[in-house]
Amino acid sequence: MSINKWLWGGLGWALGGPIGGIMGYALGSMTNSKKTYTQTRGGDFGAVMLILFAAVMKADGELKKSELEFVKRFLIENFGTQYARQRMNVFKKILDQNINIQEVCHQIKTHMDMPSKIQLIHILFGLSKADNDIHKNEISIISNIANSMGINESDFNSVKAMFIQNTKAAYEILRVGEGATDAEIKTAYRKMATKYHPDKVSHLGDDFSKFAEEKFKSINDAYQKIK
Repeated sequence: MSINKWLWGGLGWALGGPIGGIMGYALGSMTNSKKTYTQTRGGDFGAVMLILFAAVMKADGELKKSELEFVKRFLIENFGTQYARQRMNVFKKILDQNINIQEVCHQIKTHMDMPSKIQLIHILFGLSKADNDIHKNEISIISNIANSMGINESDFNSVKAMFIQNTKAAYEILRVGEGATDAEIKTAYRKMATKYHPDKVSHLGDDFSKFAEEKFKSINDAYQKIK
């Protein structure tokens, strides 16, 4: 399979617009496809991740080896060694581009469902924490990405609390106050467990189930800590 077939294979709405332009430019050619899809595919999600990875990695002005290793590991675990090698070559070319994050996020907001968007934010925080030091500029750009995609502040803070621990983290994950009653906490847990259940992003394919399960586990852990 040629790298060009790999790049566009499995893509739906991400084949066009600014995302398709960035991916196409990485190979030295642009796509003029005008196809549109309402359902996000695994290929769309993977293409978006490469671009957002690049935006977050450049936020603190330093490309760290630990972050590159995170991206490489992400690609190997989700797509296999051979494709990961090709994708890393494309990713390095994406890093050299000036990314208009607002345009990219507008395309994502238009075509991607909310559970998939929240999954993106969860993975981006995982990247940011790869060196065990989440830089304030990285938090800022992830927040900007979340806001531009239409994710509300409560959902963003819930995911953020899964990675930046403090005395209030468990409550923030479940989106309840520290003075919540047992009944309110149980209701909040059930609501979040339903909202973040891995089945919500099953349409992305089995490749991304690991990250959905990690997020779901954080919900359960938060509930157990409060109990």
